Amino acid sequence: MTTPFKILYICTHNRCRSILCEAISNAMGEGKLDARSAGSQPSGEVHPLSLKYLTEIGVATGTLQSQSWDDHEDFAPDLVVTVCDSAANESCPLWLGSAQKVHWGLADPSKLSGSDDEIREAFYACIAEIKKRTSALLALDLGALPLNERYSALRELGAQ
Repeated sequence: MTTPFKILYICTHNRCRSILCEAISNAMGEGKLDARSAGSQPSGEVHPLSLKYLTEIGVATGTLQSQSWDDHEDFAPDLVVTVCDSAANESCPLWLGSAQKVHWGLADPSKLSGSDDEIREAFYACIAEIKKRTSALLALDLGALPLNERYSALRELGAQ
């Protein structure tokens, strides 16, 4: 068995988008990805609608929790992905060292006010985008790509 590609998704509060990314990447990665999520200022709880909509699409939620990026100091990710604009502008901790860093901005469905249907649609749109990017990530031959080409390919996934 090959070593999984390790990803740390970061969003400031680690309660919605980064949580969705972690859960979906692990589910779709089927052992090829080891995804985790964290925040620079974690809220301490996962947004209840994140859990609800992940459960609706059949993605396990039992291990999901809002955590600080300091909780992952021993993780040594291959890739750090910021998913909110404020996290993209923050200085990452030094322990992230040589991990490649990219920004894959995602709209925050938890900030939307509107009808239940509008909020559900926003969550499902975010989930669809994460699935699309995860599929594209899994299609890359990450081990065979030279580092600079891998970085360009990973950055492109967030620009789509």
